[in-house]
Amino acid sequence: MLNPMIGMPQGAEWLVILAIVVLVFGAAKLPDLARSSGQALRIFKTETKNLRDNDDDDDPKSPEQREIELRNEAQAQAEARSETPGEVLRERRDDTTA
Repeated sequence: MLNPMIGMPQGAEWLVILAIVVLVFGAAKLPDLARSSGQALRIFKTETKNLRDNDDDDDPKSPEQREIELRNEAQAQAEARSETPGEVLRERRDDTTA
């Protein structure tokens, strides 16, 4: 028999848990924490899907590798469309520290 006092947190308990998380990690770190956990969940889902599909590819790549390749292809296409190919973009730095 289950104890009715033990169970999933209800409304007010979630607020207390959220307050504790904000105190432990800090408000500035929460977006990074959420982003990294979302990325980890996305990678986990794609890997489990690949295991279920049981694809026997000659060149299995991780999601990070595929994303890097897509970014490189997009960058190459953007460079091909630019008016002056080979143009070097330079970052201007303002190193005026006292």
